[in-house]
Amino acid sequence: MVSARRSFAGAMPVSAMPRLCEVLASDAGEAGYELDFGRDGFDTAYLDVRVQAPLTLTCQRTLEPFVLPVRVETRLGLIRHEREEAALPAGCEPLLVAGDGKLGLADVIEDELLLALPLVPVNPDSRLPDEATGSAADETPAAEREDNPFAVLRELKNH
Repeated sequence: MVSARRSFAGAMPVSAMPRLCEVLASDAGEAGYELDFGRDGFDTAYLDVRVQAPLTLTCQRTLEPFVLPVRVETRLGLIRHEREEAALPAGCEPLLVAGDGKLGLADVIEDELLLALPLVPVNPDSRLPDEATGSAADETPAAEREDNPFAVLRELKNH
């Protein structure tokens, strides 16, 4: 594939990626991908991976599902031995290829989507409920409360 500079494009259902589905709230949707094999100016074999998928995660703030559009663009340097990792150019992530030279492209796509997931998924449009923040129960600012321990100091300062 590298010598022929092959390219692949298509889509695969999210439900076809079992490891990814374990961390998702839903396996709905599909991942669109583009894969390009080649060699760079240093004769390093690479695989350019571009994937985009709408993934349904559980918001850790509200515990509600939300769709996070995930986009991955990365270059993977194809190596056969771990010692070859040091020779990869900057910005090129290592991908260890088996001795027979075969590579599971579906596994590569799934790995890249897993790596792109946030450690703690939070819906950017979410808010904590008023019960959790206590803002609905007490609208008085802290400086104006009667039980404020600094109220006495404020009175002394004013006189």
